[in-house]
Parts: sequence; structure tokens; C-alpha cells
Amino acid sequence: MNSKILGAVIGGLLAGQVSVAHADLPYMEVLGATSAPIGYVQFCQRTPNACIQQTAAPTVVQLNEASWGELLAINTHVNQTIQPITDADLYGHPEVWTMPTSYGDCEDYVLMKRQMLIDRGWPASALLITVVRERSGEGHAVLTVRTDRGDFVLDNQEANILRWDSTSYEYIKRQSEFDETIWASVNDMRV
Repeated sequence: MNSKILGAVIGGLLAGQVSVAHADLPYMEVLGATSAPIGYVQFCQRTPNACIQQTAAPTVVQLNEASWGELLAINTHVNQTIQPITDADLYGHPEVWTMPTSYGDCEDYVLMKRQMLIDRGWPASALLITVVRERSGEGHAVLTVRTDRGDFVLDNQEANILRWDSTSYEYIKRQSEFDETIWASVNDMRV
């Protein structure tokens, strides 16, 4: 790691913008295929062009000062722009995945962050929608960004970008880096 990148990561650690607690688990381990969330399936049926990314050679993003700054800017922008509200309150239905304009819940934040990063040239194979379980037992969605420094999480409930193993979530499943319409179970060895 060159000194400039190291300085950026250290600066982020000191500023509380990144946390790396378990140096031995930088990447999630995925198992076999599993079912996609029903809200995601319905989102893809309504907007098929948003769900057609496939790649034979998935990539990870090089984490440097510029890419880290872009992640921070997008995470902050979306978290401050979209007002949280449940799908039941907004749509009268328990599960609706959609690109938010002013209001949304966790998966809507994820869809917006993901699309903004793709629009800026980030590879879709490195931007994976991930389903987790909160300590309360509630389901939640976050965006996992696969980097050369590990899997990092963009979350509407957390201003800081954390490496996946530094969060308190139990990781359940995420999109495949080969085909975003395929989902894989996550082996969260921390639980």
C-alpha cells in the first residue's frame, strides 16, 4: 500500500469514517445460491434494465483516496437526501423496492447508492445488494462494496463506512458478483 493510500485509510480511521476490527475477515464468504428477496424480484420485473448486469470476470475496486472520497460523498448525500419511511407507511404494502426520490427505506437507499456509483463508472460486480439481520432480529439491506482492502458497507443507518466484519449485523445473503439476478448465502463466521 503506498503512503498516500495508507494516509487516506489512516485518516479515515482517525476521523471515525472507517472501522476495521477483524483483519482476518476482509471478505465475506459466500456459499451456494439462494432465493432473491421478493421485493428485488418485483423491482426487476418492473425495471428489467436495472437488473441485467452479468460479468465473466468480476472486479474489485481499488480503494484509494479518490474512490474512498466518492464512497463517502455518495453515502452521505443519499443518507441526507432521502427521508426514512417504511414501505407500509409510504405504499401501504410491506415490501416495495424502488428508486427513491424523497422517501424510502433501507433497500431504496441501497438502490440509489448503487445506481449513482454505476453512473460514475463503478463496476456493478463490485456493488452488491446484501441482506442482513439486525440485533433486534429485523431484516435490513445494505450495499456491499468489494474493494482490494475488503468488503465495505454503505448503510442508511450508519454515517460511517465500515468494513463488513466491523458491523453488528448478521449477514444472510447477497447478490452474486457474476450475475446480479442470482443471490448467494453468506457464511457469517462471526455468529
